[in-house]
Amino acid sequence: MSNLIYFMLMSLDGFIAGETDSMDWSVPDEEISAFINDRMRPIGTYLSGRKMYETMMVWQTPDVIPDLTPTMRDFARIWQAADKIVYSRTLETVSTPKTRLEREFEPQAVRGLKAQLPHDISVEGPNLAAQAIRAGLVDEYQLLVIPMMLGGGKRVLPSDVSVQLDLLGERRFGNGWVYLHYRTRA
Repeated sequence: MSNLIYFMLMSLDGFIAGETDSMDWSVPDEEISAFINDRMRPIGTYLSGRKMYETMMVWQTPDVIPDLTPTMRDFARIWQAADKIVYSRTLETVSTPKTRLEREFEPQAVRGLKAQLPHDISVEGPNLAAQAIRAGLVDEYQLLVIPMMLGGGKRVLPSDVSVQLDLLGERRFGNGWVYLHYRTRA
């Protein structure tokens, strides 16, 4: 059985983006980028909402990214290799290979994926993750905490749910970022 993993970068006060949806404050350095690649390498399927999918589509054609580093190119290969399921009522079509479009997030269908897939699954973006968390589907939370407070914006975790967690690991980086890895308590 595969794990459903929620991996996200977040401000110290729990936001993925500020009031203007800008995420410019959360650009990882090379060390963090390599670490993220190592976390993403075992993921075989990404579950994404429309906004996150549209943000991540750039990895299909990474040569358009200014100052592309070898670590960024490695992430592009990881993202391209994975299957992707995009949940959207408004998106008319998907434009990347290995991608399918679903109109509704169906918890039972995700349970089926977890039971049959040989690799881990990642849920991408706070809105879709909130649905998966409320449905009790998220097995692991992997959070990269950035030493910055935004004071408001888009929350990483939903405010209307309670989940017991066990700490599996942590790592501190020289730039002040902290990685926290939790497993949902059975």
